Amino acid sequence: MKIAVEGCCHGELDMIYETIQFMEKKENTKVDLLLCCGDFQAVRNEGDMKCMAVPQKYRQMQTFYKYYSGEKKAPILTIFIGGNHEASNYLQELPYGGWVAPNIYYLGYAGVVRYRGVRIGGISGIFKSHDYRKGHYEYPPYSGETIRSAYHVRNIEVFKLKQIKESMDIFMSHDWPRSIYHYGDKKQLLKKKDFFRQEVENNTLGSPAASELLNHLQPSYWFSAHLHVKFAAFMQHQSNVEGQLPKATKFLALDKCLPHRDFLQIVDVEHDPTKPDCLEYDLEWLAILKNCKSLLNVTSQTWNMPENNGLHTKWDFSATTESRKEVLNDLGQDLRIPCNFSATIACYDPNKPQHKRVASHIINPQTTEFCALLGLIDINAKIRQNDEGGDFEATEENDADSTSSLDDPSEYSTDVSVLSSSINPDEITLDEDEVEEDIPVQSVEPSPEDNNDLAVNLSKTHVLSDSMAVSSDDAMDSTNDELDRSESSQTEGEGKFIDKPLKRLSDESGRGIVKIKRRNQAIYTANDEEVE
Repeated sequence: MKIAVEGCCHGELDMIYETIQFMEKKENTKVDLLLCCGDFQAVRNEGDMKCMAVPQKYRQMQTFYKYYSGEKKAPILTIFIGGNHEASNYLQELPYGGWVAPNIYYLGYAGVVRYRGVRIGGISGIFKSHDYRKGHYEYPPYSGETIRSAYHVRNIEVFKLKQIKESMDIFMSHDWPRSIYHYGDKKQLLKKKDFFRQEVENNTLGSPAASELLNHLQPSYWFSAHLHVKFAAFMQHQSNVEGQLPKATKFLALDKCLPHRDFLQIVDVEHDPTKPDCLEYDLEWLAILKNCKSLLNVTSQTWNMPENNGLHTKWDFSATTESRKEVLNDLGQDLRIPCNFSATIACYDPNKPQHKRVASHIINPQTTEFCALLGLIDINAKIRQNDEGGDFEATEENDADSTSSLDDPSEYSTDVSVLSSSINPDEITLDEDEVEEDIPVQSVEPSPEDNNDLAVNLSKTHVLSDSMAVSSDDAMDSTNDELDRSESSQTEGEGKFIDKPLKRLSDESGRGIVKIKRRNQAIYTANDEEVE
């Protein structure tokens, strides 16, 4: 089947669907599924906009609210993960995943589903070491600190994904797995993004947690976004089983949704024609969720996952035959994901804007139903219970006293995520004075008179040309061709790369690091500040 893969969405749903329809018409084909690799921005109203960790000028309503209200329906089944520019309050309603609108499915903090027999997994957010070992403790209305920490990857999600033993077809992460750039055309990447040079050479660009998952899961495809550049790589894994051929992963990162940018690609993926044309739960993943129920942490206190190091009585939480049978019984032998979307808050009304609206802590009925079905704990409900009971520890004061990555480094020995040195001028960066909630939001919202013609206006603003869909390749086959070229271009040394970066290319040796002057530079000099 044909799967459309999109990089950073940034709320441009209308434009993405229009581009797919343009490509379908041009190539006389049909896209079966859309995968979005983060920064989806499921903004329903003005309160949601205040929960996005972006500067004021980027807080725009866009058009997701129309899909949420039912005014529009996604023409293609859409699956997405979260990034670092999200309406975090809404995504937190669905920690285990769920429908954010009809035909648009969120994978949760981490999740695995199946569609037409294709196994699709993903992890939301980006890696920051100082929050990695904390629990999911944040809830709206957010502070200047928690509005950012809410989308940081946690070790519990990585631990659950590492319990997976069955083969993975597709996996998504927002930020790149660390070291993946050594398996593709690194020279071309640095030609496009020279400000990544130091981190690439030091092997510190990307997520060490995602790299660990890449080596464990070894999926056929891995899709990412975040760095706003198209990049393909081919990674040959080492076989852990004697006599078994090693697996390989085709990696593809894509740009953000803008004209003349490589933000969308269509990939041909083998599927099982006997499987139903609907989204299904993954049996192994649900069994793992049940097995890991006791590991839930909803405080800002740091802790480590169980390991086989003599300190834990149990460290294997993988799915057993018995746990799978239990899940099947819970589901009544039916793995189909119910289409049980329901709106939980009032939607944006362009005729009655409410600029003072503030997000509240919502318990989503989808999560309530899912947890009741499988005997799981609703993370949001647990946070509220702790908060109402006076036991909640997720204050900024407690957060400041907790162990940070600078005092107690993460389990990744080379982790410097909190001290990232490269500045991507193409990325949305956060200024401290731009995320405080007491500042009035100067949001950009559709006016009532433009409401009905918004899709047409977007088409006029962003010309749907060949260069918009796929600016440098043939529309339909470019991704597979590029991945194949990446595969064939691998040298033996690159294929065996694991921990250490490769030597410089000959034409890189004499080049200095480009320094980019930026406004408010002083606020980025402290070691404990993030550039996201």
